[in-house]
Amino acid sequence: MPTICSRRDFLKLSGLGLLSVAGNAVARTEKDSRPNVLVIITDQQHAGMLSCTGNPWVKTPNLDRLAGTGVRFEKAYCGNPVCVPSRFTMFSGTMPSVIGMDSNKGAGRPVSAGILQNAMGAIFKRAEYRAVYGGKTHLPGAGKHHGEAEAYGFETLAPNVAEGREELAEACVKFFQQKQERPFLLVASFINPHDICFMAITADKPAASKKKNKSQPVQCLEAALQMPAGVSEKDFFAKYCPPVPANFEIPQDEPEALTHLDWRPFRAYVRQHWTEQDWRRHRWAYARLTELVDAQIGRVLEALKQAGLEEHTLVVFTSDHGDMDSAHRLEHKSMPYEEAMHVPFIVRWPGVTLRGAVDREHLVSTGLDLIPTLCDFAGIAIPAELKGCSVRKLAEGSTVEDWRKTLVIENENSRILHMGRNKYVVYAQGKQREQFMDLDKDPGEMKNLASDPAYKNQVEQGRRALQEWYSAHGLKLDPQYIVTD
Repeated sequence: MPTICSRRDFLKLSGLGLLSVAGNAVARTEKDSRPNVLVIITDQQHAGMLSCTGNPWVKTPNLDRLAGTGVRFEKAYCGNPVCVPSRFTMFSGTMPSVIGMDSNKGAGRPVSAGILQNAMGAIFKRAEYRAVYGGKTHLPGAGKHHGEAEAYGFETLAPNVAEGREELAEACVKFFQQKQERPFLLVASFINPHDICFMAITADKPAASKKKNKSQPVQCLEAALQMPAGVSEKDFFAKYCPPVPANFEIPQDEPEALTHLDWRPFRAYVRQHWTEQDWRRHRWAYARLTELVDAQIGRVLEALKQAGLEEHTLVVFTSDHGDMDSAHRLEHKSMPYEEAMHVPFIVRWPGVTLRGAVDREHLVSTGLDLIPTLCDFAGIAIPAELKGCSVRKLAEGSTVEDWRKTLVIENENSRILHMGRNKYVVYAQGKQREQFMDLDKDPGEMKNLASDPAYKNQVEQGRRALQEWYSAHGLKLDPQYIVTD
């Protein structure tokens, strides 16, 4: 039975009550110098939800320390800003459109044996790693393992902790105490700050139904929404609660196709009815849930250290997608805006990667690039079928002359071409089918330049570059995303 997250438990976890771990008697031979690999994933954490990025409204000391001892990639983007397609890309190294999936509605689509043969766990298992997965999966699959990590070559972390909460941190601690006969790949997939979703999901429900909904996610959200003890509501909004972001308002030229992207009724309801204080409370709770998962991650990282494994382990941290976090009066994910697509990505192997570095130049795909990066560090040949890039040289401080200049993010009803400074978006339908953003001049994406005559040539370049990207990766761009005029 899952443990309900009470207010007391929430504060205890946020206070980072670390478990001590006895030294791990590693039984591997000295000749096997390959690193262990620990992949930590959160759910729905956008790139700005780290205090080391300069966000004053959230405190993430454990992830900050990880970034301070490794490399943080500032321009990292998910393959698709919603759970199942993003996770499919991360664990298969393949774009979701290859299996005809562009939203969570495609979770039941079959995945071919050829794709699963080159899935993350399968690759490492063939290389005689122990490949273990714990926490939330949310993956499409095949056969008897449909939707499970086993389809991707993993064994399940014992005990089975599919919820990805404090029990997952506990299971990881116990895993590090075990003797390891061979190097391991451990995926720790945490659920939070995803519980923020339930603030909007329950917003348009009658009060009576809310009282009946005492699930673990709602309990954790309710704890996160609590104001600091002894603080009045006036002082809470004056001193503690985050303000709305600079891009809080709805852009005047927002394409109508956006309202068809996973646009469940509650999303329209909160956009129309929430007050500014409601949106600020949402931001407050989102930060608290991020701090909660930071504390859980801290337990895992401390256990790794106490077990004597830190120096021999590559740690990679990311999130499956972000959250709109009140930008454009939106919450949840699935939008082709930065808040939903832009995610954290940290790589650390003590003594190998740079220490405390921030890469603000290179476009990284946390989907396509994750498996090649892990393989590169582990000395495993990267399957030719995978078109991603390893960030190892970048993380070690080497220059990579031919790094990608553009990156595609797929989405329901749209395709996005990111060019670093500029971003081109094309929708499958609607009168206004394109967006073009200058992120240097307009980081909040409030102005669509697609119809501005001054940007005509750049928009046309974006159209061509989108087609070229798909062609270069051996993929098909569906005709509805090709604009000729």
